[in-house]
Amino acid sequence: MEQKKIVITGGPGTGKSTVIDHLEKMKFTCMPEISRTITKEAQESGIDQLFLTDPLLFSKLLLKGRIKQYQEADLHHSSTVFFDRGIPDIHGYMDYIGMDYPIEYVEKSNEYRYSTIFMMPPWKGIYKTDNERYESFEQSLVIYRNLIRAYEAMDYSIITVPEGSISSRVDFILKSL
Repeated sequence: MEQKKIVITGGPGTGKSTVIDHLEKMKFTCMPEISRTITKEAQESGIDQLFLTDPLLFSKLLLKGRIKQYQEADLHHSSTVFFDRGIPDIHGYMDYIGMDYPIEYVEKSNEYRYSTIFMMPPWKGIYKTDNERYESFEQSLVIYRNLIRAYEAMDYSIITVPEGSISSRVDFILKSL
């Protein structure tokens, strides 16, 4: 049986990581978001927001990390693996800032395909900023639209996760599989 690789994505502050954490507590194999790690490492090196300072370097590090996660998923021998964001998210963010990126990003998105894409729309009731999330709620809406375009351009069907409690969102995702 082929492994299901499921992406949970959406603009910043939509509850993706919280849902991933909940799935992990349910003993599902989950691949965490890596952009926070990259941002924290850059901050420790004196770069406040690497994505804003050097978006191509940031995106290159993301691409490398997300490919590594995809490959590591195969080693888990789990029937289903959840990813906190996928490779096409990189395109969406680069489009958001209006920056060209190497064709390799699209090629890698085609090479490493996911089974299902769940999109979590911006939700003002839970949105907040922090040291790694600097975008306003309005920017989160624009990023969300760019993410939808990025995944649709890769010929993915997108399932929108409705607002609700963590458990209701997780139930929706599991029932949709």
